[in-house]
Amino acid sequence: MRLASYLVTGAVHYGLVVPTGIVDLTRRIGGQYPTLRHLLEAGELTRAAAHETADPDFQPDDVTFLPPIVAPEKIWCIGINYRDRNAEYQDDSALPRYPSLFARAPTSIVGHQQPIVRPRVSKEFDYEGEIVLVIGREGRHVPREQAFEHVCGLTLCNEGSVRDWMRHGKFNVTQGKNFDRSGSIGPWIVTSDELDPRGPIEIWTRVNGETRQHDSTARLLFGFAELIAYLTTFATLKPGDLIATGTPAGAGGRFDPPRWLVPGDVVEIEAGGIGVLRNRVVDEA
Repeated sequence: MRLASYLVTGAVHYGLVVPTGIVDLTRRIGGQYPTLRHLLEAGELTRAAAHETADPDFQPDDVTFLPPIVAPEKIWCIGINYRDRNAEYQDDSALPRYPSLFARAPTSIVGHQQPIVRPRVSKEFDYEGEIVLVIGREGRHVPREQAFEHVCGLTLCNEGSVRDWMRHGKFNVTQGKNFDRSGSIGPWIVTSDELDPRGPIEIWTRVNGETRQHDSTARLLFGFAELIAYLTTFATLKPGDLIATGTPAGAGGRFDPPRWLVPGDVVEIEAGGIGVLRNRVVDEA
């Protein structure tokens, strides 16, 4: 299944994305499960699947896409998790023993086809294409061999970064990762029964049609199961939590000279079996 959240006449809805359009689940089961997160918390994806053959209520152009999980409790982000990305640092360091980790706020994220915002305080606005794990079942101290039992499905992220603001503090990148509307998640969640998160899955990032990033989850330093096991040693993962699993080599800041995003640029993140997340860059008003 492909599950999306969106606005219709200003109201938040969620539904199934099918080849002929969008089957609105808010109209069908929204009284019991007001949001997609509520549906995941109840463990009732089968209630959604029962409507896959229904006639669509909307076409994609009729709605405003939101991040698939509108208000996740946690957005965990993993840094430097592809082998070539680690090599980009050219510091001759050993491979990391543990994942690099930071968090994003929901206010820093928009949905598919919505503008991402270059802040007025910086010109160093960059893209990072990533595959995102969507948690479907609560877990703490989850062993690797049981990790995928906790994954509802996968989506995509443009983990937009304001590079000079990632160097304000000595040990953190949080400021540069949390500007309002600087990143995006979507276009929808593809559930694990349709796309096996064990992979391998290829990912591409394009800017104005030019491929800037391309890699495979087969080359992750810390695989999806390892990430879930690591995170749940200190935090309980809840349904609707998101884990952005790292970006490949080729971000704009790594070019010489850097190739920063500017207003009018179109960034596309694509992964096999998931689809394309597309956003245009605008300047902060």
